[in-house]
Order: sequence, then structure tokens, then C-alpha cells
Amino acid sequence: MGQGFDSHKLIAGRRLILGGVDIPHDRGLEGHSDADVLVHAICDALLGAAGWGDIGQHFPDTDEQYAGYNSRNFLLEIRAKLDKAGLQIGNIDASIIAQAPRLSPYMEQMKDNLAADLKVDRQVINLKATTTEGLGFTGRNEGIAALAVVLIE
Repeated sequence: MGQGFDSHKLIAGRRLILGGVDIPHDRGLEGHSDADVLVHAICDALLGAAGWGDIGQHFPDTDEQYAGYNSRNFLLEIRAKLDKAGLQIGNIDASIIAQAPRLSPYMEQMKDNLAADLKVDRQVINLKATTTEGLGFTGRNEGIAALAVVLIE
């Protein structure tokens, strides 16, 4: 079992990408890659479950090849490592914490993207979105965070 967390600041001039979905919003997440906090949290959870450290060790933000990188490629690379080690994903449970925008219209596409990239049935992926009722940096709409827990066998 592994758990992952990621958060990024919302800034003007960036696209908002969550779960590989381009979501219309007035700001996007700041980061070296596309800053997809959902994918990053899932990557950390998968790497943690396998005992392989964290996303920063495998895809450092100091490496220019990852500047503007599509985070879904991180999932593909981690999936290849899991395959090589004979490890299978049992399930994924993840939460996105954001005051805005409303994410429910995009959750099914996020699930489809994650299932395709990780080569799993979409039934083993559970996604949730929540707010913090105006509390903290996510509640003030300053950023977005994500949490993930995975089981691998």
C-alpha cells in the first residue's frame, strides 16, 4: 500500500490540467511539468507502494527534459516499471481538494485517462473532489491539492 500527496499554486497564464483533462478555468497550476496534482499524487502513491521513493527522485524538477512535461507520461513510465517488477495495481482511491472550479463534469474523463495509462479496469479507480469550505490555501482558491492511496499486488 502506498499514499501520495501533491499541491500546487494557482497562477494566471497556465492551463489547468487534472487527471490529464484540460479544465476551463481562469488560472492553472504552477509547476515544472504540467503540474497535474492528481497524477502526481497517484505517482507518489504507486512509487511508495513499490518501495521506490517518490516522484521527485524519478522525475526531478531540476531536469529540463521535464519542463512542461505531460504528467500522464510519468504514469506510463511508472506502469512500465511495475510491469517489469511483476506488480499489478489492485486499486486507487484519490481525492482532489479545490474550492473551484467544479470538477464533477470532468471526473469520468479523468478516470478514463488514468485507467488507459495504467492499463487497469476503470472500476479499480475511485476519484473524489471536495472543498475545504473556504479554509486554508485551497479554500482561498490559491491552489489545488490531491491525495491518493493505492494497493499493488
